[in-house]
This record gives sequence, structure tokens and C-alpha cells, in this order.
Amino acid sequence: MSPSRLVAMSDPLIRELDHYVVLDPTAGEQILSAEDTRTWLAAQLQRLEALPSDLASQGSTDQQVDWLLDTACALELEPGLTVQWFAVRLEP
Repeated sequence: MSPSRLVAMSDPLIRELDHYVVLDPTAGEQILSAEDTRTWLAAQLQRLEALPSDLASQGSTDQQVDWLLDTACALELEPGLTVQWFAVRLEP
């Protein structure tokens, strides 16, 4: 997998949920609110040396985060270091 490669999310409708499990090899697993996940993703983008062209074309960081939540579930920050996020429902 090349640096900054995105992995497609299986069902974009799951984004309507209010919480995410985020997996970061450097920080472990966390359950975050949707807003906290947006903040976490923005921080992950800051870790990249260069954005993939499809992500860079999205404009602002907020637009890039929206695009990631709509289209992906993982982002490779560097070779061997990939962060992931998955929408979850905490209540039935």
C-alpha cells in the first residue's frame, strides 16, 4: 500500500451514526463521538507530508474530513502506519 492510500468504506449510509471506533497504531482503540471523530481525522491529515490528489482536491480540511467519512474507512499515513475508523451504534 502506498503512503496516504485510502481504503473504501463499505456502506456510506453508516455515516449517519453518532459514534465511531477509531484505530490508531500509535494511540490504540477509542470510541469517539461523530464530532470528536471529525477532530481526530483532521489531526490525522496534519500528520501527512502530502495529501493524495483526490483528497487534496476537496479544498478545506472540513471538506476533506467530510469526504473521508463519506468514502473511506482507513488512511495510510506512511508505509506500515494506517489509521482506521468505523461507524458504530452504541444503543440498539
